[in-house]
Amino acid sequence: MKSHLQLPIYKKSQEILETLRAITDLFPEDNPALMQLKDQLLGDTMLIQAKLAGAFSVKLYDIKMENATFIRKAARDLIVSYHSLEMFGFEDVGYYKLIREQLEEFRVLFIEWVAGFNPKHYITDNWGLFNPPGIAPDYEQRSDELNFLDEEDEINF
Repeated sequence: MKSHLQLPIYKKSQEILETLRAITDLFPEDNPALMQLKDQLLGDTMLIQAKLAGAFSVKLYDIKMENATFIRKAARDLIVSYHSLEMFGFEDVGYYKLIREQLEEFRVLFIEWVAGFNPKHYITDNWGLFNPPGIAPDYEQRSDELNFLDEEDEINF
């Protein structure tokens, strides 16, 4: 059985985490603002990994999209953190450009990953936020639309 750890997007997130750890280890411990930012940066990266694992483990389109939203938010927060590092006086801020480059590679993988979500595997989101294209929040699903077994699943039973 395939694991989320094998996904190219997850491997890229691990690369980002490792690079981020190396950079944040350079933060001076006597700078409380940078120490707090370190926790936030590492937390965002770990949130990305947790949400990738969560999305991998479910079939439902709306749950996958919800996880993708958290991933996008955390990645965008990481991108703009360069400015915070500058503002708080991190002398080696230039290294953070590596994170931005890795996040750009991650963004490309993210687009491909989200495009692979099966829009037929959904339960109507009555909030209307995570429905597949063309599905209204008041759409009433038929029972035959709720069978999410793939051929692969049928073989495993």
